[in-house]
Amino acid sequence: MSTINPDPEATGADTPHLDFAGTTPYEDYVQADVLTHLQHLRSDDPGEMVFLVTTQVMELWFTVIVHEWETAAHALREDRIPVARDALKRSLRELEALNASWKPLAGLTPAQFNSYRGSLGEGSGFQSAMYRRMEFLLGDKSASMLVPHRGAPRVHAELEKALHEPGLYDETLALLARRGYAVPQSVLERDLSQKYEPSPAVEAVWAEIYADADQNAELVRLGEVLTDVGELVWRWRNDHLTATRRAMGSKTGTGGSAGVAWLEKRATKSVFPELWTARSHV
Repeated sequence: MSTINPDPEATGADTPHLDFAGTTPYEDYVQADVLTHLQHLRSDDPGEMVFLVTTQVMELWFTVIVHEWETAAHALREDRIPVARDALKRSLRELEALNASWKPLAGLTPAQFNSYRGSLGEGSGFQSAMYRRMEFLLGDKSASMLVPHRGAPRVHAELEKALHEPGLYDETLALLARRGYAVPQSVLERDLSQKYEPSPAVEAVWAEIYADADQNAELVRLGEVLTDVGELVWRWRNDHLTATRRAMGSKTGTGGSAGVAWLEKRATKSVFPELWTARSHV
């Protein structure tokens, strides 16, 4: 990106073009004016701006990560493992940025959070449609999570489509089956609208792949980048738990959720479970 000359009246070959008939090309592309005027505060507390912008930034990262994982899933379906790995690797950097979004909120005291908590009304992060699409891509499916979005037809339709589509791990296991590994038909033909459940046979497949890392180098690299994704998702959930516990203790969460109790339960769950348990058998 060009550095703007601090003297707008300067002339010369290095002076950027400053005079446009309409909005700047940067504005047309980034829509910065839209983004920076989406903050409609509901309290007089100065801390609400940080909370609102941080939450909006998280939504943008959810959107990017969904794009990457959908790209990876599509590539796996077409046996293009390098393309899938590239998308997954990009998502690692994006997940790190997403996780860093907790830092502005992690130090909130209960009094600071309570000063604008009432402005949230029944709003809660679990109502995020884009985060739900992330969870669906990770195999954590639940038709009941579509219910909050019935009043938004486009959002509901996108979620319903994602509910019935194979996720990242489904496409990975289908690829392993095409490579001749003994992934059970019951796994390959499972009801995709249901949460993925671990399989001892799938665990054995991953143990077999990892036992001969030289022969199966491409699949091991795929398994490792998926494990990296799983680790960063686990960190996201635990950072969420820590920030919430610090701000509100064990009180009921916004939107009627169970708050910390619900987050504690989520924090114990692994993404792509057999990639973790298979390591005990290698």
